[in-house]
Amino acid sequence: MSEQALSRLVRQFYAKAQHDPLLGPVFEPAVTDWESHLEQVAAFWVTVTLGVAAYRGNPMAAHGKHVLTPTMFDRWLEIWGETADEVFTPDVANDLKGRAAAIAQSLKSGRGVDPQRARTVAQ
Repeated sequence: MSEQALSRLVRQFYAKAQHDPLLGPVFEPAVTDWESHLEQVAAFWVTVTLGVAAYRGNPMAAHGKHVLTPTMFDRWLEIWGETADEVFTPDVANDLKGRAAAIAQSLKSGRGVDPQRARTVAQ
């Protein structure tokens, strides 16, 4: 896995997500500079997977201003997984899918859109 391959993954993923009927409407008003956004997201994945301090930001805050549902997270993971399978070998793709699932779970929990957590808190 390399920075270039992760950048390719991010670009291919967003090429799909931008046109997805569920996710596209979230990105349309949120991203005004796609090149900068793609570079920032690629830097995030470089940091997460390669341990290179490339990303400077706060994913929770960045996603906090958007209305996101559990279904949107599921769709994001589905497209991410499909794209990871296209770009990487099965072992690397599975690692990336696992990391993405953990990140999605953290974002859902932090934003209060985790149905399991909501049931536990409500009880």
